[in-house]
Amino acid sequence: MSAHRRFRGFSGLRSRLAAMLAAPLVLLGAVQAQAAITFDSGPVRPVAMSPDGRKLFAVNTPNHTLEVFNIGTTGALTLAARIPVGLEPVAVAARNNDEVWVVNHLSDSVSVVTLAGIPRVTRTLLVGDEPRDIVFAANGRAFITTAHRGQHRTDSSISSVPGAGDPQLTTPGVGRADVWVFDSASLGTTFGGTPLKIMTFFSDTPRALALSPDRNTVYVAAFKSGNQTTVVPGDYMCADFATTPCVRKGITVPGGQLGPATNYEGHRAPDVGLIVKFDNTRRRWLDAAGRDWTAAVGFNMPDLDVFSVDANALTQRSAIPHVGTTLFNMVTNPVTGKLYVSNNESMNHIRFEGSGAYGGSTVQGQIAKTRITVVNGTTATPRHLNKHIDYSKLAGQAGFDPTAKDHSLSTPLDMVVSRDGRTLYVAAFGSSKIGVFDTATLEADTFNPRTQSARYITVSGGGPSGLVLDETRNRLYVTTRFDNAVKVIDLATNREIAASSMPTPESSEVIAGRPMLYDANRTTGNGESACSSCHTFGGKDELAWDLGDPNGKVEKNPIPINLNPEIGTVTFKITHLNGTKAADDFHPMKGPMTTQTLQGLTNSGAMHWRGDRSNGFFGVDGYIGSADNNMKRAAYGDNEVLNFRNFIVALGGLLGKPTPASGPTPEDVDIMDKFTAFQLKVQLPPNPVRALNNQLNASQQRGRDIYFGPRNLDGSIRPFDGLPGLQPLADLRGTGRASFTCEGCHKIDSANGRFGTQGESNFEGETQIFKVPHLRDLYTKVGMFGTKELNTVRIPGAPFQGDQIRGFGFIHDGSFDTLFRFLNLFQFNDPLIQFDRMHRGTSSELTAFALMSTSFFQMGFPIDNSRAQSMQRDVEQFLLAIDTDLAPIVGQQVTYSRSTVLSAGARADLLKARAAANFTSKILGGTVKECDLVARAVSNGQPVSYLYQPATGNFTNASGAVVSDTTLRFNAITAGTEVTYTCAVPGTGVQLAFRN
Repeated sequence: MSAHRRFRGFSGLRSRLAAMLAAPLVLLGAVQAQAAITFDSGPVRPVAMSPDGRKLFAVNTPNHTLEVFNIGTTGALTLAARIPVGLEPVAVAARNNDEVWVVNHLSDSVSVVTLAGIPRVTRTLLVGDEPRDIVFAANGRAFITTAHRGQHRTDSSISSVPGAGDPQLTTPGVGRADVWVFDSASLGTTFGGTPLKIMTFFSDTPRALALSPDRNTVYVAAFKSGNQTTVVPGDYMCADFATTPCVRKGITVPGGQLGPATNYEGHRAPDVGLIVKFDNTRRRWLDAAGRDWTAAVGFNMPDLDVFSVDANALTQRSAIPHVGTTLFNMVTNPVTGKLYVSNNESMNHIRFEGSGAYGGSTVQGQIAKTRITVVNGTTATPRHLNKHIDYSKLAGQAGFDPTAKDHSLSTPLDMVVSRDGRTLYVAAFGSSKIGVFDTATLEADTFNPRTQSARYITVSGGGPSGLVLDETRNRLYVTTRFDNAVKVIDLATNREIAASSMPTPESSEVIAGRPMLYDANRTTGNGESACSSCHTFGGKDELAWDLGDPNGKVEKNPIPINLNPEIGTVTFKITHLNGTKAADDFHPMKGPMTTQTLQGLTNSGAMHWRGDRSNGFFGVDGYIGSADNNMKRAAYGDNEVLNFRNFIVALGGLLGKPTPASGPTPEDVDIMDKFTAFQLKVQLPPNPVRALNNQLNASQQRGRDIYFGPRNLDGSIRPFDGLPGLQPLADLRGTGRASFTCEGCHKIDSANGRFGTQGESNFEGETQIFKVPHLRDLYTKVGMFGTKELNTVRIPGAPFQGDQIRGFGFIHDGSFDTLFRFLNLFQFNDPLIQFDRMHRGTSSELTAFALMSTSFFQMGFPIDNSRAQSMQRDVEQFLLAIDTDLAPIVGQQVTYSRSTVLSAGARADLLKARAAANFTSKILGGTVKECDLVARAVSNGQPVSYLYQPATGNFTNASGAVVSDTTLRFNAITAGTEVTYTCAVPGTGVQLAFRN
């Protein structure tokens, strides 16, 4: 049925709706813009030009708008329109001169924008979680990258779409990179658009897309694709740093830890695991000394990074491995068809930070190498852009070249190639420069960075992120994220000749502090790496690093310890706990630890896996509830400020910033103060696994019930007052507690900002004392399956799992492949199971057994295996959907229009319902609503925005006029007056609706 015939009957509907309308006018008080929540989404394709070269389109990420500029004859830019889109737009592509598509990272949507008539959003396409890029193939199909998860993936409206459905987060061998494909000329009548297909690729979450010169081949790149490294658990190390092979768990391994066995003070190092890297020549897993650990690794890592797709058949043509660790952007040479991929190659197989004087190695100053990889067919050839750097010469040592940074490029993002295929431009986000290369010398690797840098273009403002080459006018348009602007470069002189600022609601602290995360010129010695080299766009790189420092001192741990192994006269047999055998020591050699996100750090206490920056340069503060913190909490909010500032030592010890022997400089302190003020305002996104109505499914709810108790699940000593001959357990250091539900350690208390941790440490049978971590982003760690047999796990090790996507999973070193395996740790199970694994005979073990015997069949997951596994599967499902600081509805959108009138109503009703539902969040100020609902429409020939008032069920505009939702939907039936609903972060609705 044609659209015309389908909607002819709406004249009667109009009459019925008109009779229902009663929109009284009320006057609102003065509207005040509210502070914005910061997410710092990474720019992907932030700028584009119309095919006719008359308009420039730039996404304004913090303002959630598309900026449209008219391009003058000399390249001058004049703002033509500012169009609200979804939350955190990161990419834009022009379908034609009058239609532009915008990818909204936080909203999980694509805004279809028309420039014909009144510039506005005509359709909102709903896609998978955290979309990043978009391209249009020659056949008009749109390709959009998303993570292999998200609420819309399983929505019944697209159940018949090939590739839709359950993302199978707990299933081995499933690709985690999705591309949603739409026919741009026929989007369907489902409320979120009907994709032709959802393609899945065997890699991690994707980011960039590119087109072949004929636009019939689409290239898809994984984002954090890994580098074929993984961890061998400590259970497989021979004892005492042995240099000869031994048999561990039936497997012959080549020795123990690499050492040194102590730090420079002589304190023994803890027993830890070991990072190994796959050698593609020998086809073996090797450590830094070349020893073969293949027998101890239970999977393969093919390291597939870039995929080519037939845009017509929608099939994968090829998979290209070994392109890079973190892949940012791609572009093809229009003449040769070769593909250029901007990327970082991480050096996490190199051990230790610091000087390397005692440990024998250091990764200082060489965290990640800046590269462009040239792909010709299926062959990837990396080119290091900073090959002039001598990594053996550290800052402050003889031979160090302080001028090296003048020739360096950091964090390469967007690229463009001249139409003759001879010149490539690359935006160096962390360098305030545009790299300029002859493609021939780049491909041949014959360029010299020290002379090549004379061609680099300096860009003011910092953070160049997007490029458009306008050869007709001999101009280069550059978006700069640090000052949120568009710059115009005259390519005749390589000089900036104009700038157009874009509005932002971000605070001055956020704007001033953002460069401290990314700016390699300011924070390093050689200008290549920055904090963002591991904490990619403030998140994590999905790798583990061994960043201990044998030249460091043993420090005291001020964090209270739950279930301290030093309990009165009862002592557990933990060999070399923390290396020193003291529970309250921080040993500087901590072993492999996965990168943690820098998002959502507020209200979580001491930082990193051990919380070991609770004792540092600026002071000591280990507990967010300590009495002496009252003044600081009033000024800053708990102790996160001190803990974050204490990472100042990483500027010199890890990034290689020249630091005098006397300690950090005033410049270093200024960097960390600004960095702290910025980063503690950056938040995590909503959980994409949790249902949009914020309700748990049956399995998740069962898991939550188990998580909260009343059954204690740690299977540890249960206080049993009055037991003859045993010391009462009321003197436990720190909290006075000896046994816990899951929630007892991993606290869930949204009113106080706790989402898995309340800042304490815990002893769980590990070789070190770890801080209890938050649990909000566990769903992002899926992709490694194949953990072998472990001493501390109830179930057997997994059989060989074959190809896997990533080499690191859960817990501090990433050695656990699944949450289910983690929940099978013996300490979470009935004590009788634990005792069955213990070596009987020592008095301490017998005493511990006597204590545990009071808890048989009362604590931990049950001894009945089938019942235990059922409970553990439910808890696993809850953990993947765990509560967060923001409701899952935040960011969600729908457009109600002539084409979606029969399908979009229910989704709009859902947004309204969630905007009326109470939600508690400390970062949002207490009890609020789940979202602020904004509606954007056209009225009397002008765009207008409305804010939903849950108390009345109506919407109001900036002048206080009231309109009912029925009116909005009634008007939306007419082409050109669509209404788009957006669930904004609570407290930001006024700013989002009435800023323009």
